[in-house]
Amino acid sequence: MGTRNAGADKVAERTERAAAMQATIATQVETMAESDGWRAFLDYIGAFHSYSLNNTLLIMSQRPTATEVAGFRKWQELGRQVRKGEKAIRIFGFSSKKVTETDPATGDETETRIPRFPILSVFAKDQTDPIEGAEPTATPDGIATRLAGDDPTGIYHRVEQVITDQGWTVTREQIPGESNGYTTTDGSHRIVVDADVEPAQAAKTLIHEAAHSLLHAADGIDRAEMHRGTVEVEAESVAYVLAGLLGLDTTTYSIGYITGWAEGNAELVTATAARVLGCVHTLADALDQLDEETAAA
Repeated sequence: MGTRNAGADKVAERTERAAAMQATIATQVETMAESDGWRAFLDYIGAFHSYSLNNTLLIMSQRPTATEVAGFRKWQELGRQVRKGEKAIRIFGFSSKKVTETDPATGDETETRIPRFPILSVFAKDQTDPIEGAEPTATPDGIATRLAGDDPTGIYHRVEQVITDQGWTVTREQIPGESNGYTTTDGSHRIVVDADVEPAQAAKTLIHEAAHSLLHAADGIDRAEMHRGTVEVEAESVAYVLAGLLGLDTTTYSIGYITGWAEGNAELVTATAARVLGCVHTLADALDQLDEETAAA
């Protein structure tokens, strides 16, 4: 009886702590959105085109690691050169063609525009290199700083076991560019974490990708209506809260990342609370069960 009550108390305490941590995210986003670092970030992303939902889905299906995306000449304007042999990401453009129509009865002419959707080629930042001698594009510092240090409680390997038990494969591979990891959405059930990040960052990234696997990439989920910003806010909020419950403070990375994808909108963070906390508890319960099985073995 005592053990059962202790377990219930542990879950209740975790629930309270998780809710409190999630609630602080919105406040921290508001603070970040008033900072000089955020203004520098807005200047930086202002150089890039904002893509429609359909094009965002196309980009992510072809190159999951893509962050900043631009055309060949735009990258040159930004002081970077697309590497020879890189495969373009295909998206839909938009233009219109003016057509003159004549009314056969009156002879009156009217002009209309017919929409056209040409196929365009764009490239991700990790497909480019700095052009020697060109003035580099200003990038904001401090918006999201990768974590350094160890993973002393073995968060990475514990989460890895939980998520592989659910049918996913997890690998460490070198990922070009700035992406720390990605989750496939093509049914292959793969999670990849960058091989070069430090253990603390790898642990946080794996929680982020595990959240994607549960919330956004599981079989049967309709991703057509998902907004990329909301998806990333949810996954990183799960990483921030669950990592915090497990003793890893990810503030220096997570808050800037969430602020960027939420576009400084703290209300979006609040709106995702229920889904975030549901995913946190799903993973936390699985980790508790894993720890109990390990202790009993």
